[in-house]
Amino acid sequence: MEAIALVLSVLSRTLSIYSLILLVRVLLSWFPNLDWSNPVLGTVSSITDPYLNAFRGLIPPIGGLDLSAILAFLALSLGQQLLGTASVSMLAASY
Repeated sequence: MEAIALVLSVLSRTLSIYSLILLVRVLLSWFPNLDWSNPVLGTVSSITDPYLNAFRGLIPPIGGLDLSAILAFLALSLGQQLLGTASVSMLAASY
């Protein structure tokens, strides 16, 4: 039980880190003149764009604004909370 709780906790932390990377990607998208061929920016883009593209198909841009990131953040937050709650519940059940 404790091993499963540890795995769930690690997954929750991983989603938290991914949320930060996603936030950086969204903030960088406000600067259209950035060189995305830069290795650091290209890596951030390659990590986050597949996830954002899944939500871009659900919410079309409205007035030139891409609102899909809002839904992407909500989904990440929900997943993180569910994993964290499950981890705590498993730890409590093991004691």
